[in-house]
Amino acid sequence: MKSITSRRAFAGFAILGASAMVLAGCAAAPEEEAAPVEEAVEEAAPALDFLACAVSDEASFQDNSFNEAVYDGLLQAESELGVQIAEAESNSAEDFAPNLQAMVDANCDVIFAVGFNLVADVNIASVANPEMNFVTIDGYAEDPETTNLKAVGYKMNQSSYLAGYLAAAYSTSKVIGTSGGLQIDAVTDFMTGFYNGAQAWAADSGESVTVLGWDPMAAEGQFWGGFAPNDPVGKSIAASQLEQGADVLFPVGGDQYGSTIEAIKESGVDAVMIGVDKDAAATLPEYADFILTSAEKRMGEATFNIIEEYAVNGTFNVEAYIGDLANSGTDLSPFYAFDGEIDQAIKDRLAELKQGMIDGTIDPLS
Repeated sequence: MKSITSRRAFAGFAILGASAMVLAGCAAAPEEEAAPVEEAVEEAAPALDFLACAVSDEASFQDNSFNEAVYDGLLQAESELGVQIAEAESNSAEDFAPNLQAMVDANCDVIFAVGFNLVADVNIASVANPEMNFVTIDGYAEDPETTNLKAVGYKMNQSSYLAGYLAAAYSTSKVIGTSGGLQIDAVTDFMTGFYNGAQAWAADSGESVTVLGWDPMAAEGQFWGGFAPNDPVGKSIAASQLEQGADVLFPVGGDQYGSTIEAIKESGVDAVMIGVDKDAAATLPEYADFILTSAEKRMGEATFNIIEEYAVNGTFNVEAYIGDLANSGTDLSPFYAFDGEIDQAIKDRLAELKQGMIDGTIDPLS
């Protein structure tokens, strides 16, 4: 296990790169002390001499999905640990390298590159800046001997397997659909788990179920070509699947809630969807009546834990972190309003399947 002692110091920096970079917690002290107030006020965490930074994939840090999940971890670290934070949002792939360089120039203590699409650029940046530390979310370190690049990944096939089983059990038509932003491993991992979970329900029940949008054996499926929120191509895929009888949809690729639910409403089908990355019913209550559950990818927790270990304990550990059901890095969200519509037998079976994946007796990829 390799580790590096924290530098714990940073200089003033210029704002560079293709996108805006925001530095929080650097305001000058007020000239006059504020008058004391009688009511109790929650005190902020003592400031730490530590700058945690992040570069987004092609979306904002308010994307209701994986970029925002990582940013939630930064905000938690700012609030609870007293670190300073900075971020650079990428409008396109051309922004990745300059945004990473902006964070290097800012002398960040740790730089999170959010999403598989940044993996090439963050590997280049880590090699070019061996004295700095990087984290690749959904990526990997090309050099297994790296001392400054930590990979964070997730077994999203596990929670998605549970989502597929639930979707098949909940469906009245026994036709369900999935689709993705891009055909990359970080997306198809969800889709394959979903497909196999649905087939596990079919095997248990003796009924057939049709999964539209992804064939894991042929590695062919439906993708809308990016991660922009509420993509119109994604909406057309949802509408097509609804026309083919699907009544549970699982779009994998950021915030597709508004467009998918709009497609459901326009179709007149009594259908629901399953969210990804965050607990969508809780974070987007306006859509909760259409969200059966979510396959959570708990990147905020991992982000906070990495920052805490480095900023507080002075250790940057490059051993890869893999979030799974066993360490609660992924799981299904609560069923909320749908809880009463799901038979206890299905809930019990989901618990059995979860334990089977934890102990290795069930493979969600087969």
